[in-house]
Amino acid sequence: MNSLLVALLGLVLFAAGYYFYAAFIEKKVWQIDLAKKTPAVLKDDGLDYVPAKHWTVLFGHHFASIAGAGPIIGPVIACSLFGWGPALLWIVIGSIFIGGVHDFSSLMLSLRHQGATVGQVAENVLSRRSRLVFSLFLWLALILVVAVFAAVTAKTMVAEPRIVIPSLGMILAAILFGLMVYRWQVNQWQATLVALALIGYFIYLGLQFPIIINSPHAVTIWIVVLLGYAFVASVIPVNILLQPRDYLSAFILFFGLILGYLGIFVSMPKMQAPMFISQQSAQGPLWPMMFVIIACGAISGFHSLISSGTTSKQLPRKKAAKRVTFGGMILEGVLALLAVIAVCAGLSWTGGPAGLVYPELMKESGWIVTFGKGFGQLVAPLIGSTIGALI
Repeated sequence: MNSLLVALLGLVLFAAGYYFYAAFIEKKVWQIDLAKKTPAVLKDDGLDYVPAKHWTVLFGHHFASIAGAGPIIGPVIACSLFGWGPALLWIVIGSIFIGGVHDFSSLMLSLRHQGATVGQVAENVLSRRSRLVFSLFLWLALILVVAVFAAVTAKTMVAEPRIVIPSLGMILAAILFGLMVYRWQVNQWQATLVALALIGYFIYLGLQFPIIINSPHAVTIWIVVLLGYAFVASVIPVNILLQPRDYLSAFILFFGLILGYLGIFVSMPKMQAPMFISQQSAQGPLWPMMFVIIACGAISGFHSLISSGTTSKQLPRKKAAKRVTFGGMILEGVLALLAVIAVCAGLSWTGGPAGLVYPELMKESGWIVTFGKGFGQLVAPLIGSTIGALI
């Protein structure tokens, strides 16, 4: 099957889900009173409760927060085990009918409890004991998530030292953007252009001057640095670092999405991987492992922490609630769809060129390299496979 047909079908279903089902949830289920002010406005403290300058800034923060490695790693692994048919079906159905509703509803519950986090909402709705249980679970989950992402990021910086300067430069650009927009009252889009130009310069510097730590403990060093950064970022006002950083990071994601789908439209590769492989795999049966492996990109409980933990405290107007959360989940589904096509159409399943065979790459190099190679092949007609793999 041609991957262009798969992409078009998925995009049409996502668009229909947002414009029809999301609107139904907004009007019929939550019945939002648009006249009421949000907790970000009512409780503005300049630290955690800060209304975003515009809903697009908050959308960037929310999307970049939920769309990390999850919507890529899950589909890449699942397609290699069960085929792209079940994965694609779950991504589309899950994002529209479960994930979008979950993220949107998490935000609305938080808004109706003055911006409370999901643990506090549990106490208000159920009991104090439920809050303790929920908070303990969330604490353990956050430790796991932070540890995993710190380790993955550290290994990536060691394996690809050209991304070190751009990654650190992103922090400086974000702080500059936050100061320009919130302190110096610079126009949002002018500040965006300045910050993106600065990021582009840092990317150039990164390509010219890769930062290599010549130590057997390089990964550990980066983990310590990243954890230290995470602590500092957690205590700085959200509109100075956290929100601007995610907003600017989202542009890189948008660029990758647009580039990837343009590559599909230009090259129109055929789906090389099987649509269906088997109900059984080395990781367990399709049910329930498909729904465990593909969480982000369909439905992830972690998103409730973003919706209630930070997004509800920055929402400038209730009118933007659906756009930010339901729209963010739909766009994450679009990213997961691209991941499926990248590895299933960008790579060969058997008998392909060396280094471009999907199962072999998964076995020898892991999901990061597998996705990078597949994405690079998709965008090769536009920018070349080498640069595409780096993106």
